[in-house]
Amino acid sequence: MADIISALGVLIAAVTFWAGVSAWKREFVGKRRIELAETVLALFYEAEDAIREIRNPFSYVGEGSTRKRSDGEREEESKLLDQAFVVFERYQRHEKLFSQLKSMRYQCMAAFGAKASKPFDEVSDVVRRIFASARSLGTHYWPRQGRVQMTEEEFEKHLNAMHKHEAVFWFVGNEEDEISPRVKEAVESMEAITQEAVSAKIGFLKSALEWAKKRVRFS
Repeated sequence: MADIISALGVLIAAVTFWAGVSAWKREFVGKRRIELAETVLALFYEAEDAIREIRNPFSYVGEGSTRKRSDGEREEESKLLDQAFVVFERYQRHEKLFSQLKSMRYQCMAAFGAKASKPFDEVSDVVRRIFASARSLGTHYWPRQGRVQMTEEEFEKHLNAMHKHEAVFWFVGNEEDEISPRVKEAVESMEAITQEAVSAKIGFLKSALEWAKKRVRFS
């Protein structure tokens, strides 16, 4: 009987130790996930503001002038290319933010699952879309506007395409703006993903509290 009681004591101690380690591990992992959730969500909010600033339709004197000019570039051509370069110049001021956001993609995938990559991919695609429209406007649409003879049909086609690119390049704030809704959706998606981490933490704390209450009643 003494041996049985001793064995049970060792078993209870081992189970208690295992439960304590498991609880500590869940607590540690949960805390790390919440910290990561807070950090990445803050970066998404910053990125949303940065993209809005990059697409600001109001430019200042000298913006775009850091673009390296090609040999033989005409002054009129340079002005249009400089105007298109404004978004690249503004992006460079936020490059550290976007690099940091990109570097956290795999961390979030490891912590929250593969679905966490989608908001990151969406923000990256939005930036690429803005750059692509800037290049098209600066090298094709703006130089042709009012300078190349077109038929009425060709001009209408040209104008429609140019306006679509301008709705990407600039923040227009209407139904033609495809960028702002995409960025907002990416932020909301990340909010939902990170909320799961907070909810899981709250669930763990509730379970721990119930376990503690039961121990107190048993004692």
